[in-house]
Amino acid sequence: MSVVVSYTPDAYGEAALSHGVAEAKHRVAGLVVVNATKGDAFVDTKYANAEELDVMLAGLAESGIDVTVRRDATADMAHLVVDVAKETDASLVVVGIRPRSPVGKAVIGSVAQRIVLDAPCPVLAVKPDA
Repeated sequence: MSVVVSYTPDAYGEAALSHGVAEAKHRVAGLVVVNATKGDAFVDTKYANAEELDVMLAGLAESGIDVTVRRDATADMAHLVVDVAKETDASLVVVGIRPRSPVGKAVIGSVAQRIVLDAPCPVLAVKPDA
């Protein structure tokens, strides 16, 4: 059993990671951190670079839980997170959410919304503290 976190190296991803660690400890489960890129640009700010990854892993090492990091290239972020949740028999998926305009939601779609609707387990949607 696992807790899957959809991670980006920003305040939203950090909020998801923090809650994911707490839930993994509470559930006595492993933590699977998913950080992916579409690979369609030279620089993807949502894909953790080596330094950001090292800082994240150092913080997770102190948590005392079993951690797996998935770093994939994918055309569909939501589909990847849902697939990882299925593969790891996740008891929970944690995703950071950000405010979006109604037009932004309609035109671009929402990865978080698709994860909520398609995940095989409960989804915890979190936001950074104000």
